[in-house]
Amino acid sequence: MKKLLLTSVLAGLLHVSPVLASEDVPDMYPGSVLYSKPYEVIPGVWTAIGATAPPTYENSGHNNNLSFIVTGDGVVVVNSGASYQLAKALHDEIKAVTDQPVKLVINENGQGHSMLGNNYWIEQGVPVLAHVDAAAEFEHDAGGAFEALKSYGKETAEGTDPKLPTETFEDKRVIEMGDMTIEVMHLGPAHSPGDTQVWLPEQKFMIAGDIAFSERMPPIFSGTCTSCWIETFETKFAPLEPAFIIPGHGHPTNLEKVTRGTTGYLKYLRGKIAEHLDNGGDLAEAYYVDQSPYKNLDTFEELATKNAGVVYEEMEFE
Repeated sequence: MKKLLLTSVLAGLLHVSPVLASEDVPDMYPGSVLYSKPYEVIPGVWTAIGATAPPTYENSGHNNNLSFIVTGDGVVVVNSGASYQLAKALHDEIKAVTDQPVKLVINENGQGHSMLGNNYWIEQGVPVLAHVDAAAEFEHDAGGAFEALKSYGKETAEGTDPKLPTETFEDKRVIEMGDMTIEVMHLGPAHSPGDTQVWLPEQKFMIAGDIAFSERMPPIFSGTCTSCWIETFETKFAPLEPAFIIPGHGHPTNLEKVTRGTTGYLKYLRGKIAEHLDNGGDLAEAYYVDQSPYKNLDTFEELATKNAGVVYEEMEFE
């Protein structure tokens, strides 16, 4: 009966048109530094959808998804957010939903919008968990991420003091809490070092982090192995057959849509760059390979040419 109810909920959600959160939509929760108010996606799983845009003063750096799981015996938070104030704002929303204490915070990767709010949670005595590679990336990049936050965030950066996670894992951490089994996983190389997925196997529900994109163009970093990302997605992520997915950015969706927005895009761009290389094209021209089939994605203008250049440099000597 429980599984039948969940299946019905998921089927219904997949046919609901979500409130937009694109880079063209202004702050949807003016009373909070959060870009949008958290809502319950399935019973016990909540998320506050961030702007699918670069971090700005207007969105207070809330441009990724901040989620939490109410287990019946405590709350697990996924992502600290880009600042102390975002972490606190999310905690205020959690306290409005449940009296259960936050018992664990999980960082989905080593980027600022996942970890810069860690010091708020550490002050509350809550352990913060991340993959060992994500922790190493944040240790290396935290200074630059903090300076960027102060530059765009201004007063919303107040209180932030970059702190590393208090715990790390390597392959998998299984958490039994209340009514939930929560598997914290690193499936393999993808978008950035230590990309982490939070899997609820009984619900077939995935909080995917940045292994999966749908509404926003995936950013490809220098050092990202796009062929590895495709392999991890196709051999480790997709075979889990999640019924519903909260991606790192954008609204909850299904496997078909994140496949199209992630490996569909990566394969398309690699194909275009491969053609360009076969024709003797150089880096300067590679920036302008045709990516028009994906021009509807948010951050297309900011990322398309950069992505093409990074993939050209990756594939030039493959």
